[in-house]
Amino acid sequence: MKRRLLLLSFASWAPFAFAQAVPATKTANTTANQPVTGKKKLDKPEGPITTEIYADEAYFDSSKNIGVFTGHVKVIDPRFNMQSDKLTVYLHRGEEQGLDKAVAEGNVGIVRDRPSTEGGPPDRAIGRADKAVYTSKDGNAELTGMPKVQQGANMHVAMSPDTVMIINQDGQLTTHGPSRTEIRQEPKEEKPTPAPKQ
Repeated sequence: MKRRLLLLSFASWAPFAFAQAVPATKTANTTANQPVTGKKKLDKPEGPITTEIYADEAYFDSSKNIGVFTGHVKVIDPRFNMQSDKLTVYLHRGEEQGLDKAVAEGNVGIVRDRPSTEGGPPDRAIGRADKAVYTSKDGNAELTGMPKVQQGANMHVAMSPDTVMIINQDGQLTTHGPSRTEIRQEPKEEKPTPAPKQ
């Protein structure tokens, strides 16, 4: 099957973050796979945003303002990378252009790199779910279907199929339903005790 690419300019696509690693490809319109240095912000780029959607199949219905992408769907955006089995994109009608809502289904994974507060390499957040719904109106991404979110060594995991995790545009996570949180700390290195002087 041939892979197809669609370039879309979405001024307000999801500032959410998470996915199994999308291949690091360099494109002229994205910085998603480039290292973050200084105080550069990936979640609030200036100007129009170009989002690349790769899929095995694509269907467009201009009367309903939707696009449906299926088969090995990969999204590359300056703010995040995503993959899923299916992606349905709903666009605004009328004069207001851009994304209204996006629904990713099946093996959803999202990766987002945010600038480190300590000036080192970017902080990576990874999320997995059966389904993710992003709405541009509030900037929220809702993860369902046994979602889990990992930041560094820390993990937040749903304990019920009914658990819902909502990530807002500032990266704050709210969970409704049973969950488990794992906070890991590396042991501190002990300095050897100097030998007593004789």
